[in-house]
Amino acid sequence: MQGIMEAIFETAYLICAVTLGVLIAVRGRARRKYILFGVMALVLGFGDAFHLIPRIIALNSDGLDNHARSLGIGKLITSITMTVFYVLLYHFWQIHYGRRNNAALTVSIYALAAARIGLCLFPQNMWLSLDAPLSWGIYRNIPFLLLGGVLKYLFFSEARRARDKSFRFMWLAIVLSFLFYIPVVLFADQVPMIGMLMLPKTLAYVWMLVMGYLDMKKSTDRKTEKISGK
Repeated sequence: MQGIMEAIFETAYLICAVTLGVLIAVRGRARRKYILFGVMALVLGFGDAFHLIPRIIALNSDGLDNHARSLGIGKLITSITMTVFYVLLYHFWQIHYGRRNNAALTVSIYALAAARIGLCLFPQNMWLSLDAPLSWGIYRNIPFLLLGGVLKYLFFSEARRARDKSFRFMWLAIVLSFLFYIPVVLFADQVPMIGMLMLPKTLAYVWMLVMGYLDMKKSTDRKTEKISGK
C-alpha cells in the first residue's frame, strides 16, 4: 500500500512541477523572470525524478535495500539540483524586486551553493551504501540550510517592503520545506516513519511553484486587458 500511495503522490508531484515549469516559461510573454522561474521549476522536477522514480520502482518491486545504487545516485543528483534551484530562486528575487547590484550578496549565495555541492561530492558521503554516515548528511546540509535561510530573509523583507501579494508567503514555504526536511536528515534512519515528512516538504515546493504561476498569470492577464482596452 505504501508503494502505491507514494507512487501516486510522487508521480503527481513530478507531473505538476514539470507542467508548471513549462506553463510559466512559455506563457510568461518571454519575460526573463518568468523564463527563469519556469527553468527553476523544471530543474526541481527533473532533478527530483532521478531520486523519486527509482524509489517508486523499488517500493513496488523488491524493496529499497535492493536498489541502493540507483537511489544513492538519485539522492546525489537531487541534492545538487536542489542547490541549483535555490540559486535560480535568488536570481528570480533579484529581477523581480530589482535588486541586481549587490555583488557581496551574490558571491555569498554562490559560495554557499559551491560549498554544498562540493561537500556532496566527497566520497565520505557513501551515496551508494545502505549505511551512509549521518555526520556527512549533516555536513553537506549546513551550507544548504544557510542558503535557504538567506533566501527566506530576502523574500520576507522584500515582499513586505514592496507589499508584494504574489510572493508574500514565499519565505514561509521555504521555512516549512526545511522544517520538514531537517528531521528526515537527522532521524529517518532510526525512525523510518519520519521519512513521511518528505510529503509535506514536497507540497511546500509545489506551493512555491504555484506562487510563480499565479504571479505570471496575473501579469499576463493584466497585459491582455490593457491591449484589449486599446
